[in-house]
Amino acid sequence: MITCVGEVRVARRHYRCARCGCAALLAVRTPLDAWAGLESGHLSPRARRLVALAGSTWSFDVASERLKEMCHLRVSDQTVRRVSDAAGEQARQWMEASAKPVEAFERAEGQVEFYTDGTMVNTRSGWREMRLGLFSKRPAGEAASVQQWADRHLPDPTARLTYARFATSAQVGDLIGGTAHRLNLDRGRDVSALGDGALWIWKQTREHLPDAEQTLDVYHLREHLFDTAGALYGQGSEASSQWVQSQFMTLRGEGSKRYLHDHLIPQTRQAKADGPSGDYEALRAWSQYVWSNRGRLHYADRLARGLPIGSGQVEGACKTVVGRRLKLNSARWRPERAEHIAALTCLQYGDLWKAYWEN
Repeated sequence: MITCVGEVRVARRHYRCARCGCAALLAVRTPLDAWAGLESGHLSPRARRLVALAGSTWSFDVASERLKEMCHLRVSDQTVRRVSDAAGEQARQWMEASAKPVEAFERAEGQVEFYTDGTMVNTRSGWREMRLGLFSKRPAGEAASVQQWADRHLPDPTARLTYARFATSAQVGDLIGGTAHRLNLDRGRDVSALGDGALWIWKQTREHLPDAEQTLDVYHLREHLFDTAGALYGQGSEASSQWVQSQFMTLRGEGSKRYLHDHLIPQTRQAKADGPSGDYEALRAWSQYVWSNRGRLHYADRLARGLPIGSGQVEGACKTVVGRRLKLNSARWRPERAEHIAALTCLQYGDLWKAYWEN
């Protein structure tokens, strides 16, 4: 058998069913294998754990080589694939059904944050979007002013529960609702939901976390603001940078309603009165963007409470959970196998790896 310390040769008895005789292979029973938790008769539980860790970290062929070098485990790349795939399927079921992840989340300190986003993965049927959902907890940071927003440091998360699927927005919504129910989040009360502005994110959040405090990611807001400034003054110009800084500080300091009525709407009307130009269209598009997100721009209040105003946590999850492994070496995946490997990386990202294997 193969164990975490290499190959071990063990002599053991096997038995055949007296009724079936030796005609059927399934009639063979080896009690020692069952007692030791062996899978397919040659990998110990600890060896399976190491193989799954390697298979969810490196490509299967590289994992095979590094297991041999570091642990003296001689397993083929196909064995690494098979073991990782099976462990990932079991890990996904464990994440959805076990009480252990919920208990770990509830024990953690801090306020609940929710994020969701998607990233593309190359599959055998073409590029498909794998969507992630992330519930996390972390304590509030120190209060900060509008001027200090980019320099402050938020505490690290104390718990993370992540899932990754090839799913429609409605299916993601069902996962959001099911996970929120398991975590006893009570319609999202006291939950911060942060997103990049995609309509499907807010639609599913409203449906499954209706009482959550929605916040538009501040960096995506700035991207739209820079696009508007480029249309008005030219990309990269000094006037463009000054306008962005002025508008951004005013919006964060005064809030969306005052910013719209006291600053942006008058600018847009003036641009229209000045005659046909691209300025009016650019300002009108920016006005519509701010208006559609007017209830998600309470940055000054959240900064004062020490809460996040960006969705960088899910951006990092997309790179760590999906990109680091599933986009390695330009791999093309079977969709179900990609989801299984993603389940293992979700365990690692949420610090649930040890709890899963001990369970």
